[in-house]
Amino acid sequence: MPVVSITLLPGYAQATQHRMVNRVANAVRSVIATPEAGTTVFVNEVSTYRRDGKVFNEGRAAHPVASEVVQSFLKAMQDRDLGAAQLFLHPDFRMCFPGGVVMHSLQEITTWAQHRYAWIGKEYDQFEESWQGDATVVFCHGTLQGTWLDGQDFQGIRFMDRIVVQDGLITRQDVWNDLAEHRKS
Repeated sequence: MPVVSITLLPGYAQATQHRMVNRVANAVRSVIATPEAGTTVFVNEVSTYRRDGKVFNEGRAAHPVASEVVQSFLKAMQDRDLGAAQLFLHPDFRMCFPGGVVMHSLQEITTWAQHRYAWIGKEYDQFEESWQGDATVVFCHGTLQGTWLDGQDFQGIRFMDRIVVQDGLITRQDVWNDLAEHRKS
């Protein structure tokens, strides 16, 4: 039965501590074959510590929840609020669509999409996070609905997005979907 102890400086919000112990417990269970009930993670708080000749009495800021960043970005995109959506993007943002189409700006994306469909929206089945050092990869999947350029509606088309969030900003989005399988010639 694994028991993990985390030591933090004061000042971390309770929600941040909860998120940390849950993620550490999941990481432990991904390495050690132990049931949920057999994994214990707890937090100790210290008032101060010394490292490299400096004394510290507070920790660093917590990262925002990456899946919440992604959901806010995708909602702004669906609402066509490009100004709000832009606030979630890293200056070196890169998006790759089916067929290997790579774009770096929201304007490129909207111009490209104008030749494919009149409107598109997403129904989300699930958001999942994978932690990769100082970046979080968010996977979301579900179905697309919308209107083709000829005015015909479509729905139930599968999609999956892989979105990388670092320091609260989206650096990359990879998009997979079955639109080409359903598009009218």
